This record gives sequence, C-alpha cells and structure tokens, in this order.
Amino acid sequence: MRKVAQIITLLFLVLGLTACKSTENNEKTLFDRLGGVYSIAPLVDDFIERLLVNKTLNTKPAIKASRDRLPKAGLKFRVTALVCEVTGGPQKYYGRTMKVAHAKLNITEKEWKYMMTDFQESLNKFKVPSKEQAELFDIMENTKQHVVTVK
Repeated sequence: MRKVAQIITLLFLVLGLTACKSTENNEKTLFDRLGGVYSIAPLVDDFIERLLVNKTLNTKPAIKASRDRLPKAGLKFRVTALVCEVTGGPQKYYGRTMKVAHAKLNITEKEWKYMMTDFQESLNKFKVPSKEQAELFDIMENTKQHVVTVK
C-alpha cells in the first residue's frame, strides 16, 4: 500500500513538473505580460485622467453629459475591468457594449485620433513594450467601428 502511495505521489510530481514546463513554453496572455490588474489599473487611471482634461474631447456637450453621469472612479473601474477581460485576465466587464455606450456621442475620426494619442502617451509613460502596445492598439482598432459614428 505504501508503494502505491509513493508511486502516485511520484506520478503527481512528474505531472506537476511537466505542466509547469509546458506553461513556461506557452506565451503568456497579454494581461500577464502587462503585469496583471495591478499594472493595468494605474495605466487606465492615467489614460482616463488625460481624457477628462482633453479640451478637444470635452467641447462636445454629449460627451460632457455622459461623463457627468458616471463618476470618475466608476469609469476607471469599468475601463479597467474591460481592459483586463479583453487582454485575457479573469476580470469581467459588465457595462454596456461599446456601440451602445458611444451611440449618442457622435464621436468623429478626429476625436478618435485625439483619444488614441492620449492612450499612446499613457502607454509610453508606463513603459509598455512596443509588442504589447501594438496588441493593445489592435484591440482598440477593433472597437473603433462601434465608437466612431461620424465620418
């Protein structure tokens, strides 16, 4: 009986080491490469702060009204959850879809570019590597069709 227990223990040890080794060979998620939620949250915080003072984006009454409805901390929480989820983290975003959230804001291509510039500045401030920046920009570009409603 003791021999069986030793063999089972050895088997679990070998399987565990094999699993660890195969995890090392697999590329980490973007979420993990960004440093997880504790690295993403300050990045989002900085990005939202930039958006809130961006004069080009804040001249539009619809955008200002939208921001006035949601407290800044709530906006940061939701965007953090969204970024974590879309980069492979365990957090879940439970807010409105991008299309619904931006439908009445009449966001233009010019405003999108200003927002992307702010995003780039935040990424640079936090020294996000170029590979991860490119992946984040790809994610952002996939949402553009739901955010930019005025050509």
